[in-house]
Amino acid sequence: MKAIPVLSLALLVLTAGACQAQTPAELGAAPFTVTEVARFDQPWAMVFLPGGDALITEKAGKLKWLSGKTIREVAGAPKVLEEGQGGFGDVALAPDFAQSGMIYLSWVEEGEGSLSGAVVGRGKLTLDAANPRVEGLEVIWWQTKVEGDGHFSHRLLFSPDGKYLYVTSGERQKKTPAQDLTVNLGKVLRLTPDGKPAPGNPFAGKGGQSAEIWSYGHRNLYGLGFDKVGRLWENEMGPQGGDEVNLIAAGKNYGWPIVSNGSDYDDTDIPDHSTRPEFEAPKVWWNPSISPSSMLIYTGKKFPKWQGDMFITALSGRP
Repeated sequence: MKAIPVLSLALLVLTAGACQAQTPAELGAAPFTVTEVARFDQPWAMVFLPGGDALITEKAGKLKWLSGKTIREVAGAPKVLEEGQGGFGDVALAPDFAQSGMIYLSWVEEGEGSLSGAVVGRGKLTLDAANPRVEGLEVIWWQTKVEGDGHFSHRLLFSPDGKYLYVTSGERQKKTPAQDLTVNLGKVLRLTPDGKPAPGNPFAGKGGQSAEIWSYGHRNLYGLGFDKVGRLWENEMGPQGGDEVNLIAAGKNYGWPIVSNGSDYDDTDIPDHSTRPEFEAPKVWWNPSISPSSMLIYTGKKFPKWQGDMFITALSGRP
């Protein structure tokens, strides 16, 4: 049996390089009201556009434009393989979106036979009320294709300076690829905006997909965020327990599937992180699971007391 940690909520605060969880009682009543604006069919990701409109991906393959309370479908979205956890994924604006109109999308595509894998593409967004569309969508990155319908991850995040595109690539429920530096599964990847391996990556000298890798030993990575001092944070789903928040550093090995603070689905124990100090341990972990998905590190002005706080959405569990 794994030890139960004291941290068990989906709201974290980053202070002095560490994470602390806060309970609803500690936070008090929420300083806002919630008003329903629109409904979507299995929304996976959302990004705000300059001016306050938003783009939303729906898992089955539709891209929606929300303007006020009006929802329009955007033409030119990719054909996606919706199967299991797979489908339409993330949406991100290019760093120069105001000038270029370029957006980045991730989704799962079919391969030969029963193989599948995530891809990342980019195209130009035109928000014409009569014909909103993505033009010239081209794939710029491919995940190693394997059998199965889980752990695609495919979260997208640009670095604060706009020079690099970070992509999360799950280990596709295969475990061992997370430790294999010849494939891009179970990794955080650092690419240039055109999808090529970024110069200076820690394994660039190995060539091939190794040159894409920024960190490895990950499972199913659903959240990415930079804090105010430029550090990259990531959250991922563990097996039975062991969901994690990690501080990501170049070339580091985060241990999956060799170590985890959770147990396997057949109740087989997995050695804890504390038993293998050569692997990077999570800054926060949960047992039982909360199934962490997206992450936001707050930088707005509306709630000054939340500046720098990390918010994580949880797909299961309770506070």
